[in-house]
Amino acid sequence: MALYELPLFESKLCSPELLAERIASMKHPLVFTNGCFDILHRGHVTYLAQARALGAAMVVAINTDASVKRLGKGDDRPINSTENRAAVLASLESVDFVTWFDADTPHELIMTIRPEILVKGGDWSPENIVGSKEVLSWGGQVHSIPFRFNTSTTATLHKIRSAG
Repeated sequence: MALYELPLFESKLCSPELLAERIASMKHPLVFTNGCFDILHRGHVTYLAQARALGAAMVVAINTDASVKRLGKGDDRPINSTENRAAVLASLESVDFVTWFDADTPHELIMTIRPEILVKGGDWSPENIVGSKEVLSWGGQVHSIPFRFNTSTTATLHKIRSAG
């Protein structure tokens, strides 16, 4: 055994191509959520813990760097790379698997995974959450979790940049 092995959370990282196979053995109901999660903050981790509590296991899908850039969050976004954002999320107890998507939305992943519970933050109304119609059509649930803390990566970056 190596003295400094990779932490176990690294095994939670899963390419989109292998995700369907990996989740086959997961407990259900399965929760799915997605986002950029650029600079992880209290709002993110609270939201993720609340989302995970809705089911027996949770997959978090993150936008790739190219996908984040297309969202128009700023020329220098994301601050952290896809790989680093995924690893930080995987280290959280509430997260069972982390994957990524390069498209503008996670629709294809949702159709592949077929989660029983689809979750986004309070800035999304349930009817506007990508995949909501499909999840509801197969008897699933869609949740928009209200924000508990007034935090955002954009606000954090603004504070950092204006402190100079």
